[in-house]
Amino acid sequence: MQTALAGVRAEIDHIDSELLRLLNQRARCAQKVGEIKAEFGDAGFIYRPEREAQVLRRLQDLNPGPLPGENITFFFREVMSACLSLEQPLGIAFLGPLGTFSESAATKHFGHAARLLPQISIDDVFREVEAGHAHYGVVPVENSTEGAVGRTMDLLLGTSLKICGEVVLRIHQNLLTNESDLSKITRVYSHAQSLAQCHEWLNRMLPDAQRISVGSNAQAAQKAAEEPGTAAIAGEAAAARYSLPKRVENIEDEPNNTTRFLVLGRHESGPSGRDRTSLIMSAPNRTGALHELLLPFSLAGVSMTRLESRPARNALWEYVFYVDVEGHHQEPAIQQALTGLSQHAAYLKVLGSYPQAVY
Repeated sequence: MQTALAGVRAEIDHIDSELLRLLNQRARCAQKVGEIKAEFGDAGFIYRPEREAQVLRRLQDLNPGPLPGENITFFFREVMSACLSLEQPLGIAFLGPLGTFSESAATKHFGHAARLLPQISIDDVFREVEAGHAHYGVVPVENSTEGAVGRTMDLLLGTSLKICGEVVLRIHQNLLTNESDLSKITRVYSHAQSLAQCHEWLNRMLPDAQRISVGSNAQAAQKAAEEPGTAAIAGEAAAARYSLPKRVENIEDEPNNTTRFLVLGRHESGPSGRDRTSLIMSAPNRTGALHELLLPFSLAGVSMTRLESRPARNALWEYVFYVDVEGHHQEPAIQQALTGLSQHAAYLKVLGSYPQAVY
């Protein structure tokens, strides 16, 4: 057995050495791309979301296994993150503090080589990117259980930023506490959405514990780490950051609990071949107005994946509609739909076209 193991380990060592050589070769190629862009006056934005999405999809299609596609995506995101950092580490603003699901989403999309910039509110994420203090921002926009994140949607209405990417994060909620006996828990801290996502579990397992809403799951974990008789509902990142044991894992009521995040930047994303376009529109107050807004998409053969209304902030009892459609705004079908829409909409704003999330 030892002889057989020695042979396999020697092969692994050889493969690791070859991987190291190839990774550095790839890094040098990435540096050359930056040099060529600078030479021709195209230094601009070094991160190209459409190119990254194309690379990841190609690798997933080529992957023969046994590694699953999700692992391939994770590995090559980190490779691309490290290569980008040689040119300039990307500053990523997100809703903090460290240990939140927003941090997990930012890291999932930009890799661990990015410079994370936690903010105290979603408003501050927008401001940091608009002011140029961060290259990109990552904000939650909707949850599969609790629906839309209203503050993000309201801020999209007035921002000059463009949506240039999306992240879909599977949300696993855990009960974090130093108490080994759950009957000693008298208070449970968490963000309001997380408390709602675990409502039925709490009713069954901790019916007498007081539920206290705080600004973030990371803040909840910090409180639970400091106060006896308390617990927090939070994710893996918060458990690790505050050294809290996960007494019960995956306590979310819905097994497919997922949150979608948007990546905000100061530039548009080019077509990747599998894109989504987000826009905001409003209808004049007359009979059949909403039908007139939806008809151009149908006539152009454009698939709509989301339609949601929100109160307009500048008038009482008036509403704007948030729409996601499949495709990039440079595609003829989307252009046709937008042209038709502009003839009927009282207000129209294209928030951006961007690659659909790569899992």
